[in-house]
Amino acid sequence: MSELQPQVLIAAYCSGYFPMDVDGELGWFSPDPRAVIPLDAFHASHTLRQLYRARRFDLRINTAFSDVIRCCADRPDGTWISPEIITAYERLHRCGLAHSVETWRDGCLAGGLYGVALGGAFFGESMFHRVRDASKIALLALVERLNARGFRLLDTQWMTEHLRRFGAVEVPRLEYLRILRGALARSVTFVD
Repeated sequence: MSELQPQVLIAAYCSGYFPMDVDGELGWFSPDPRAVIPLDAFHASHTLRQLYRARRFDLRINTAFSDVIRCCADRPDGTWISPEIITAYERLHRCGLAHSVETWRDGCLAGGLYGVALGGAFFGESMFHRVRDASKIALLALVERLNARGFRLLDTQWMTEHLRRFGAVEVPRLEYLRILRGALARSVTFVD
């Protein structure tokens, strides 16, 4: 478990690495290319923006971090989010470095995402939804928050078709590390 202490995780993120549990074994990954969503080029459909403006979901930050990470881990096709990873990120959350963006409907957690904020970089870890579009609304809220607070990097780690629809692009590892260094040097905060 010492591999997942906060100082180890912070050093890993600052070097371009992140952990995943693969078949019961902890692994450290730094994909090349790396998927990122350029914050100035985030794409949300007209329909999604309308839904966001209609405020059909209640948006909250960090009110149910443990619930969010556990929902992200609860996948019928398996998960890389092991109990040890949950414990490690709950510890990072208590340190003020891991955060959740949550969508609620009728008092129930409908969807959300979690990740790690260091300097002006946000490392998106996972997202989930129980209600249609709930995770997309959380992502849109995250991007608005990152832009408003002066963040420069939204790291999504791996490319998926789902993320590509929002404007995610792949960058070579050396370019990613350059962007990361600049983002980490920023003095911004995710929460007050």
